[in-house]
Amino acid sequence: MSDFFGTVFGAPVEGAYYLVSAIADAVQPVFGTAATAAAIVLFTMAVRILLLPLGFAQAKAERKRTELLPQLKELQDKHKDNPELLQQETLEFYRSSGLFTGMLPTIAQIPFFFVMYRLFSMPMINGHANDLLTHDVLGIPLGSYVFGLDAFSLEAVVVFGALLGLIALVGWWTARRQPPGGPGCLRLVHYVTVVIALFVPLAAGIYLLVTTAWTAVQRAVLLRDKQDASS
Repeated sequence: MSDFFGTVFGAPVEGAYYLVSAIADAVQPVFGTAATAAAIVLFTMAVRILLLPLGFAQAKAERKRTELLPQLKELQDKHKDNPELLQQETLEFYRSSGLFTGMLPTIAQIPFFFVMYRLFSMPMINGHANDLLTHDVLGIPLGSYVFGLDAFSLEAVVVFGALLGLIALVGWWTARRQPPGGPGCLRLVHYVTVVIALFVPLAAGIYLLVTTAWTAVQRAVLLRDKQDASS
């Protein structure tokens, strides 16, 4: 399995290595020792710009879904005594209203996230030492894990605490702005990123923070009129 992923993601990881390194070198005069972390932020923003068409499609699907919410309420009232039929009709409603279209930006990011994960978990890149693993944030290596540290220093508590706290804050804000009438479990999905960040390198956690924050802001901007009308 590792050979398979190495073959599939080998070239993208190598390309990302040179790209992130080049960005870090370019911004080093401004960000100093935090240049590589800044490069990860810029890399993530570039990915999100690339996926903007999917973001517009997601917003369009959510607008349509919000407009059709009265129909969902009718379904719930009509089939409240038949849970099995209600589940089938609800699934069909979300399928026809673009629920799965709204998931496209998340699905499209999986390869980019996996490349970032591999980039900061591989000791060797194309036969030479992975120099990116020597870079850090406040002394905490970008390739370190929350549960992989031998001892929690004040710097580790600050860095990982801030990272996880900010990801949770973005999740809370996004869940709070979710339109009423949808499944309650969808609100919990916004906090899954916090759990993922516990088991990936610090660099991948930074990617998660930036991309979830981007999603929250993008959604707020594209659905601004709809949010204003419902408030």
